[in-house]
Amino acid sequence: MQKSVRYNEGHALYLAFLARKEGTKRGFLSKKAAEASRWHEKWFALYQNVLFYFEGEQSGRPAGMYLLEGCTCERTPAPPRAGAGPGGGRDALDKQYYFTVLFGHEGQKPLELRCEEEQDGKEWMEAIHQASYADILIEREVLMQKYIHLVQIVETEKIAANQLRHQLEDQDTEIERLKSEIIALNKTKERMRPYQSNQEDEDPDIKKIKKVQSFMRGWLCRRKWKTIVQDYICSPHAESMRKRNQIVFTMVEAESEYVHQLYILVNGFLRPLRMAASSKKPPISHDDVSSIFLNSETIMFLHEIFHQGLKARIANWPTLILADLFDILLPMLNIYQEFVRNHQYSLQVLANCKQNRDFDKLLKQYEANPACEGRMLETFLTYPMFQIPRYIITLHELLAHTPHEHVERKSLEFAKSKLEELSRVMHDEVSDTENIRKNLAIERMIVEGCDILLDTSQTFIRQGAMKNSNTIIVKHAWGSQLHSDWTLLLSGPDILCSPKEDGSAWPIRVAVPNGDDIQAKAQEKLALLKALSHKTGDNVRSENSCLLFPFFIGTSGSVPHDVI
Repeated sequence: MQKSVRYNEGHALYLAFLARKEGTKRGFLSKKAAEASRWHEKWFALYQNVLFYFEGEQSGRPAGMYLLEGCTCERTPAPPRAGAGPGGGRDALDKQYYFTVLFGHEGQKPLELRCEEEQDGKEWMEAIHQASYADILIEREVLMQKYIHLVQIVETEKIAANQLRHQLEDQDTEIERLKSEIIALNKTKERMRPYQSNQEDEDPDIKKIKKVQSFMRGWLCRRKWKTIVQDYICSPHAESMRKRNQIVFTMVEAESEYVHQLYILVNGFLRPLRMAASSKKPPISHDDVSSIFLNSETIMFLHEIFHQGLKARIANWPTLILADLFDILLPMLNIYQEFVRNHQYSLQVLANCKQNRDFDKLLKQYEANPACEGRMLETFLTYPMFQIPRYIITLHELLAHTPHEHVERKSLEFAKSKLEELSRVMHDEVSDTENIRKNLAIERMIVEGCDILLDTSQTFIRQGAMKNSNTIIVKHAWGSQLHSDWTLLLSGPDILCSPKEDGSAWPIRVAVPNGDDIQAKAQEKLALLKALSHKTGDNVRSENSCLLFPFFIGTSGSVPHDVI
């Protein structure tokens, strides 16, 4: 047998008592019986989420109660009466208001209720909808937030009131102080009145003497300051400052001109050529455009920023602080390394592109722009090559007219040292790159090639005439015990010999390596050279051969003048 659920009956009766007195909604409703279809009128009282019903309004003990937590309430149509037609059903619907409380779980039958008035039924449904503990908690949370907000407002108002009170007290104190000052001034004025009256009674001659004395004191003071100013204007420090300012103004003008040149390079050549490279019949490829101009556009943007900074500093003249601008510029000047390193290659690419008639015609059209002032593209590509040395010269002149105790002295010296270091690195990279390119160009001129020219440790010195021949001298570190420093290469087809020439005019102090194979080859070359140099008759010219004569000339320093 299933046991009944126990509950605290005393507490339930107490809640029923509160519902009768303080219930949210109270009144008579008709309740449909569970075992039959009959309706019984009961007196209902809703307290929080518990619905009590009593036998009558004066009953002290409830006949039952329903827990409304989680339930819903909806209106139901009025059932037609037995034996009544459609009109009778409509009369019942018009007179009474039916609604049902659904408890939301199986095993619990819905509670069917009705009342006489439609407005009363709607109020009961609204009250049952809101009879949820969860809704009460949400409403409590909203009210708590409002309460906290109001408390914060009150606290803010209290703080503002305290601040206003302190301000009023401070103003009262200031008013009292001003009153005391006025009283003191009035007393001083009263004391000065006898003296002023004495001045009015003074002798007119005394007044004239005092006026002349005042004038002389002012004239002496102005003369003294004029002398001080003139002495400073003629001083070495003032002269140095004038020269320093002139150098700064010249640097700003040069920077403005340089930015204008870069602007013409980018907008007059680079960007139009990029558009031409994207046309249907491009006169130049995008790779060639990139090879010619490299990162010139980035250089232009960098110097536009630097130029704007210089103009802003000039606007604050006579206070000229430039060191921080160079501190910002120095880390970004490494972009010049790539430009300078590939400058010669870019000119070669440009020369090759000029072989194309369409490109040459288009380039001449760009160069005819009045902004170019008759300058060619090669001229604009050369301008960035001289910018770093120009900065070094400017800083050198600026430091020459900057006192040692000047606030910018150390910063300018640091900027100058960094620029000189960058210039040396760029010069070394350009020298190495050009040396390799020239050696490769020489190697391509030789029919069978020359492996010795492919060695990157060799350095091109110069190319010139030697005894009626084209002579190419290449520095090479010789690893034998002969300690030879130079290798001399003679181009065979251009060697001319004359019977009037003496054999001693040929390179002297020729050292032959110790290796048997190398020695045999060297002896063979020397014999051939000797035969050519002592041959009688007219000049000998080899038209169809390319002879290569290697000599290891044992010199400790530079190449002898009688050889070159």
